[in-house]
Amino acid sequence: MSAVTEQDNDIQSLAAQVMTQITDMFAARNIQPNPVQQQMLTSHVRAMALRSLTGETLPEVEEELFEDISPESMTLAQQVVDLFGNLPKEEAWLLSVHFEVAKENE
Repeated sequence: MSAVTEQDNDIQSLAAQVMTQITDMFAARNIQPNPVQQQMLTSHVRAMALRSLTGETLPEVEEELFEDISPESMTLAQQVVDLFGNLPKEEAWLLSVHFEVAKENE
C-alpha cells in the first residue's frame, strides 16, 4: 500500500470516528442537519482530520467573526476539536458555524 493511500485511509478512519461522535451529540440534542449541511460538515471534519494527522495549519482566523455563535454551539465544537487532541481553538470557531446552522433546522 502506498504512503498516500495509507494516509488517506487514516484520514478517512479518523474523520469517520469523529462523525460518529458528532452524530451522537446531535441526536442527544435533537439537532438535525439537512443533507447539504451534513455533507459540508463531513467535508470539514475530513479536513480537520487531515490537519490533525499532517500538522498542516489553518490560515489566521479572527475570533470576532464568531461572536454571534451560541455558547452551546461553541461548546459542542470545542468538544469535537478535543477529540482530535492536537488542533487549535480556531478549529472550534470554524466548526461551531456548522452546529449553529444545523440548530436552526428545529
